[in-house]
Amino acid sequence: MQTILGSGGSISKVLVPELAKYTDHIRLAGRDPKPYTGRDELFRVDLLDTEGTSRAVEGSDIVYLLAGLQYDIRVWKASWPRIMANVIEACSKHKAKLVFLDNVYMYGLVKGWMNEETPYNPYSRKGEVRAGIANLLMDKVKQGDLQALIARSADFLGPGATNTFMHPMIFMKFKDKKSGQWIANDNVRHSFSYTPDLGKAVALLGNAPDAFNQVWHLPAAKDAVCGKEFISIAARAMGVDPKYSVLKTWMMRLVSPFSRMALESIEMAYQYEYEYLFDSSKFESRFFKATPSAEAVKLTADSYKVVG
Repeated sequence: MQTILGSGGSISKVLVPELAKYTDHIRLAGRDPKPYTGRDELFRVDLLDTEGTSRAVEGSDIVYLLAGLQYDIRVWKASWPRIMANVIEACSKHKAKLVFLDNVYMYGLVKGWMNEETPYNPYSRKGEVRAGIANLLMDKVKQGDLQALIARSADFLGPGATNTFMHPMIFMKFKDKKSGQWIANDNVRHSFSYTPDLGKAVALLGNAPDAFNQVWHLPAAKDAVCGKEFISIAARAMGVDPKYSVLKTWMMRLVSPFSRMALESIEMAYQYEYEYLFDSSKFESRFFKATPSAEAVKLTADSYKVVG
């Protein structure tokens, strides 16, 4: 049995059909789990509940932690360490392998390419939280208490990936024939991980016994594009003029007293102010190459012409 903890996000949607290639018993666990195939086992759980998390993991051979939390540092500081501790305890108790889908916040501002050896140097409070839970997990691995791996992704891009700034600020704007918006700086390159690649990659890692007890960067194409190029490709694919403005960091500060999302986003704006380059060579040399950046942008834009 393979279990997804936090099964309501965009990665679960692409992961489930990939896991079905390896198992006919998939458990989807979350606050309000929904079936993807009609054959999934649904398990209602709050990952802040230690006993509930243990029951959700019980019987599993491989567990995927894909949980997402409200984008609020107060929630992150209170909940992420507790969730990670509960999942580690449950997987250790039930002898389940753990795959943790992570981001790059713990690296902070990096000059050049981020890879699996990049040291943790958080540039934000959210980065400090992510560094803490990543260290907690890998410390347990080093102690021999757990078999686990960290599958680290660049920013998401893909059909159905609505929890991104590109969804409301670019694709939905273009769908409605309005001007789009980019964040901070449209002249620097930014890596993205294409979500269909992520689903396939996470399933491959979870089902490769020798992939555990280490960190993997999930596929992201080396031909990263800047904001101007991203906008041009998306607009062309959607048949609209590539009109857009740039939401500068100082503008976000102006509206932050009135918008919690703007307030929470300010400390992460460095990721779009400077180059954000994600190296997945380790994964790609072993498994498969990432979808090229321009193709990933076009395929994502094409999906909005069908489903919005």
